[in-house]
Amino acid sequence: MERVHIKDLKNYIGKVVTVGGFVHTLRDQNKIVFILVRDITGIIQCVVLKDVSEVLERSKNLSNESVVLIHGLVKEEKQAHGGIEIEVKDFELLSLADPVLPIPVIAEKGGGEANQQARLDTRWIDLRMPEKAQIFKVWTTLERGFRSYFEINDFMQVYAPSFMSTPSESGAEVFEINYFESKAYLAQSPQFYKQMAIASGFERVFCFGPVFRAEHSFTTRHLTEFTGWDFEVAFMESHHDIMDHEEGMIIAGFTELLKIHPELNITVPTQPFPRLSMKEVKAKLAEHEIISNEDNDISPEEERAISEIIKNETGHEFVFITDYHMAKRPFYHMRHENNPQLTKSADLIFRGIEITTLAQREHRIDKLIEQAKEKGIDIASLEDYLNFFRYGCPPHGGAGIGPARIIMKILDLPNIREATYLPRDVKRLRP
Repeated sequence: MERVHIKDLKNYIGKVVTVGGFVHTLRDQNKIVFILVRDITGIIQCVVLKDVSEVLERSKNLSNESVVLIHGLVKEEKQAHGGIEIEVKDFELLSLADPVLPIPVIAEKGGGEANQQARLDTRWIDLRMPEKAQIFKVWTTLERGFRSYFEINDFMQVYAPSFMSTPSESGAEVFEINYFESKAYLAQSPQFYKQMAIASGFERVFCFGPVFRAEHSFTTRHLTEFTGWDFEVAFMESHHDIMDHEEGMIIAGFTELLKIHPELNITVPTQPFPRLSMKEVKAKLAEHEIISNEDNDISPEEERAISEIIKNETGHEFVFITDYHMAKRPFYHMRHENNPQLTKSADLIFRGIEITTLAQREHRIDKLIEQAKEKGIDIASLEDYLNFFRYGCPPHGGAGIGPARIIMKILDLPNIREATYLPRDVKRLRP
């Protein structure tokens, strides 16, 4: 008999079906046993009556989180969750769970959720909680919306390598590894290879993949490995073109989210998103008596503050901060012609946290070499990258996006680790 998902059982009232899943809870009342069974779509109450005595006795030996196939009659039952239950005719035990679970899958009376480290140590059990599975359903839906934007607008998908011969960003936050007889680095970004695609004439590309940062950070928003969503566009006139594309992408993603998950606490944003230069942001913060420790960058506290200010002023939960100082940006960000100290770049803030860095790239080989030298970078180490621009490359720009931060804010999660399937940080390499 074909297995039926729990969410579809309302279509099978009066029929005998097979459902499969984990034993969520078991209540043995001697002459009757209630088994709550959970699959990826929901939970159903299954009742074993005394008239199937052999089945009743076997069911008493089940343990929570055992995997079973239940065969039974779907019936209306007003007191049951969802108004239906299954009267069990028989069941198959597919996998018996150890009766002592390392962490609870359901909240116990008088107790809280197991501590985060214990949950992450046994992440495969932690993710059985329906609210945890919901996180990755939201991930999937949001990405589907993003993909729809890329497909409609003729983007090609590329797959960038994780091994690089040269660090892809300036700074020391890079993992160096042995690579046969030489050294390699784990990619801090697919940046170089997105730009190579532009030099190859692909014009519009996107990629999803792992990003590695050797940051000694223990915050709620940093990991040493995370999933990045990136795109790059040729023949654009300024970094504002990149902002336009990201706005369209986010609107497509949020539209898909609300279609599939109307219960979420989000609204589809409208274009254009607010755009303020760093100078304008600092002025607004000063108006609200928020002290800045640095003129050319913005702290997490300032990110939260400017988000709140913009939300109160415009109702918008997104705000672009533009025109970062060249000292805070990589050598390949293009500078403003009328003020070479400022870059044609931006960060996107959502609900108080930075989720994107974007920029127009410098595509002129002489300028790239000049700016790399200005940053003290060994030009010889950039040979492969610089070669992308020696034989003609159109003006272009793109964005690197941190989707886990978006999910964290959409679902109001306390920590980015909750929004990550298997988080990696300074102290965590398991499971």
